[in-house]
Amino acid sequence: MKKKTAFSWMLYDFGNSAFATTIMAAVLPVFYYDVAAVGVNENLAASFWGYSQSIAVLIVAILAPVLGAISDYSAAKKKFLRFFAYMGMIASVLLAFVGEGDYIFASILLIVGTIGFSGGNVFYDAFLPEIANEDEIDKISTAGFAWGYIGGGLLLAINILMILKHDWFGIPNATVASQLSFASVGVWWFLFSLPLFKNIQEEKKVRAKREQSYIAIGFTRVTSTFKEIKQYKQLLIFLLAFWMYNDGISTIIKMATIYGRDIGIDGNSLIAALLITQFVGIPFTFLFGGIAKKFTAKKALTFTLYFYMGIVVLGYFMTSALHFYLLAVCVGFVQGGAQSLSRSIFGRMVPDNRHAEFFGFYGISSKFAAIFGPFLFALVGQLTGSSRLGIISLIIFFIGGIILLKFVNVEKGMQEAALQTNVQDKVEIKQK
Repeated sequence: MKKKTAFSWMLYDFGNSAFATTIMAAVLPVFYYDVAAVGVNENLAASFWGYSQSIAVLIVAILAPVLGAISDYSAAKKKFLRFFAYMGMIASVLLAFVGEGDYIFASILLIVGTIGFSGGNVFYDAFLPEIANEDEIDKISTAGFAWGYIGGGLLLAINILMILKHDWFGIPNATVASQLSFASVGVWWFLFSLPLFKNIQEEKKVRAKREQSYIAIGFTRVTSTFKEIKQYKQLLIFLLAFWMYNDGISTIIKMATIYGRDIGIDGNSLIAALLITQFVGIPFTFLFGGIAKKFTAKKALTFTLYFYMGIVVLGYFMTSALHFYLLAVCVGFVQGGAQSLSRSIFGRMVPDNRHAEFFGFYGISSKFAAIFGPFLFALVGQLTGSSRLGIISLIIFFIGGIILLKFVNVEKGMQEAALQTNVQDKVEIKQK
């Protein structure tokens, strides 16, 4: 592992995590509820936010495996990462122009920005097995998430200060301060992506002769991978488990703030609580890297899922800002660990030379699954008039994920990946 390359990879997480904190989780949900959706029924405002999230991840889910396959064929992960990153940066800056009643414009930019953020992460994640060997992959993956917590939390702290003390910065009001915070995300993301674009180099591959367009090749390879994935039984079971529990995690991340606003907690308390989550998450993400080394990544991941079940139950009974602060601390304990360990477990069972293609499946597993959590939350809230029933329904995703995860044998999955890689290498040698 080259330290400079690994650090450049982590810095991208430092930069783009600002989108996850300021836009997806903290400031934009409150701004959407109070400003963009002004005049809209309160329950519908929360539901519209949930539907916007579902549309965004549906589009990403459709794109992710195709782009991953194209990336592997063309050896162009960095090129695609740059394209989607710029898409997210531009959408973030344009959110500064959303005003009262512009909830449709805000939803469109949220969708475009989420496509840029999530689409770019498909290619970002695919670099992980190339920059870290098997012994270091848990450490590098958890460190990347930890740096993401630092970067996302640092800019969120600056943005909170701008919103709460806008007069210190010569800003007329909190609304304008919120708009400026959205633009700051695009700038921050851009600055900290530069080291990755400069220092990360893709593994050199021999390109096969291309007789079709990249799009046609991408769809062909995706279809082929769907047929072949049954050869990777452990990987498939893990993907199904990940599909389930990650839907619950991603829904909590995306809907927590607007849920809190809907049950009457003031916006400033909600944003401050999300900042607490970020900084609590920094040491605990590193901690889970050590726990995984001592007890195995699978056991550490399972623990986080049981913890999330408790968070959902407590969220149902939440009534005050203090409760939300406590829940924010609890989420900080396990959020980074659950996500980083999922990525490293999957990375272990991915066959060589097909990283982007299989991380495309990783993307589709999480993105297609992530459609249902926000949609269920939105639908239950709309039909019953109560967001509390929507939040408690998420517990089924964690129960399903824990059950499926019990059947995953990571060591066997690594053996299956190595076996298929050897078979593929022999086939390619014979063809030459």
